[in-house]
Amino acid sequence: MAVTVWDGLDRDKLNGIYHSLLNEYEGFRARKLNLDMSRGRPSKAQLNISSGLLDCLSGGDYTAENGLDCRNYGGLDGIPEIKRIVAELMDADVSEVIIGGNSSLSMMFDNIASNVSHGVREDIPWQKQGRVKFICPAPGYDRHFAICEYFHIEMTTVPMTPEGPDMDAVEELAENDAMIKGMWCVPVFSNPDGCVYSPDTVRRIARMKPRAHDFRLYWDNAYCIHNFEGERPVIPNIIRECERAGNPHMPLEFMSFSKISFPGGGISAVITSASNCGYILKRLSTQTIGPDKLNQLRHCRFFKNAEGVLSHMRKHSELIKPKFDATDEIFEKNLGNMGVGFWEKPRGGYFLSFRTLPGCAARVVALCGDAGVSLTKAGATYPYYKDHMDSNIRIAPTSLETEDVRTAAELFCLAVKIASLEKLID
Repeated sequence: MAVTVWDGLDRDKLNGIYHSLLNEYEGFRARKLNLDMSRGRPSKAQLNISSGLLDCLSGGDYTAENGLDCRNYGGLDGIPEIKRIVAELMDADVSEVIIGGNSSLSMMFDNIASNVSHGVREDIPWQKQGRVKFICPAPGYDRHFAICEYFHIEMTTVPMTPEGPDMDAVEELAENDAMIKGMWCVPVFSNPDGCVYSPDTVRRIARMKPRAHDFRLYWDNAYCIHNFEGERPVIPNIIRECERAGNPHMPLEFMSFSKISFPGGGISAVITSASNCGYILKRLSTQTIGPDKLNQLRHCRFFKNAEGVLSHMRKHSELIKPKFDATDEIFEKNLGNMGVGFWEKPRGGYFLSFRTLPGCAARVVALCGDAGVSLTKAGATYPYYKDHMDSNIRIAPTSLETEDVRTAAELFCLAVKIASLEKLID
């Protein structure tokens, strides 16, 4: 266990401090707070800066640049102008881009469902091969893990490092087990740690020679332009790196506008080899006669080009950064050098990852919940909710006003102290 500021104090002094903290906690409970830091939602102010999307098609012109009437059927892979914007943002060729609906998570789910039922590139279906497994770096994204659970895909955890997944562990697993069919990655501002994969990590991933010929890399690049401090991180392009390594069909890269425009009305995309796109479009042709091209056109008219999107993201950063700064400030003031909690200040994304003393995370979440601050369930950042250290908590401050963030962070710090003292006194 870490060295804390309370080490060496006798039980009477520890109990005195503990009861003083409980009295302070009761003061928070009496305020009947109702603050939610459980998910990475944009705030109302962030949604408002995209309000122009709602009326940018007024005037009766609903025609894409290729002459397609966006009110009608067709355009299965997306209208040319939105594909071009996404391709430029993701450093891809337009032939490698397919535009989806408002959720990239739906595109991931759909691709895995197809692999389970029909196989990768119409090979042997995963469901006929036995117990399929995925590599899951953790702490990681709970909704990725939920997809695996839904399809009864066994999840194998590898630890995250500041450089990305532990690549020694990843390579050992992927290159020696033919039932490992995929791996989840959030390469830029990972959920929840906020780390950015190093160039070496990206290239090692691309150079892997998985034993399973139908292994697929699910590269969820949801936060690639969501920096709020410093320059936008630029990492090696996974599509190009996999091509160079002889794995051109291995990566499926996903992105969305969910936290750029409207989560309930954005667009998403998958970027992959032109050959993979052909297989995906064949499947889509049986699912739909055409996507929501009016929404695609709205996004094109509103943002105009890739630079317009990046300019818009600078407005987001002005709204988000003060909330992360406030959280870090309160944590530093209350917990700095105490030895009871550890966190990194991210430079982008939507989350902050906090590590308590072992065995304290669930108690901290419960204390905060009882006093009116909702947090993501302890263990959610690990497959099957099994954080064996019971120490990781994901914090999402974006949806609250900055003063409410301060209040929630103050309560969180108090809960960390209480839970830590209970562990020390026990």
